[in-house]
Amino acid sequence: MKITHCKLKKSIQRRLLEFFVAEVTARTAADLLGIQANTAALFYHKIRQVIDYHLSLEADAIFEGKIELDESYFGGHRKGKRGRGA
Repeated sequence: MKITHCKLKKSIQRRLLEFFVAEVTARTAADLLGIQANTAALFYHKIRQVIDYHLSLEADAIFEGKIELDESYFGGHRKGKRGRGA
């Protein structure tokens, strides 16, 4: 999967990708590049969709085969009272 239709210039797309990797917020990236904040947020969302698609492909390849579970128990009841009257 790749981003197929985008009206942004390639240079702005490249800069947005650099900002995404550097963990800059979409709003800050938009201010630095002089574009609308919604445009940057939409592009960030498209980047996340591409990442999700590729990670799901890798997960399908990694998690093949049988799964074995142990007999661990998580949870239960706490001892004693809790709350204001405790």
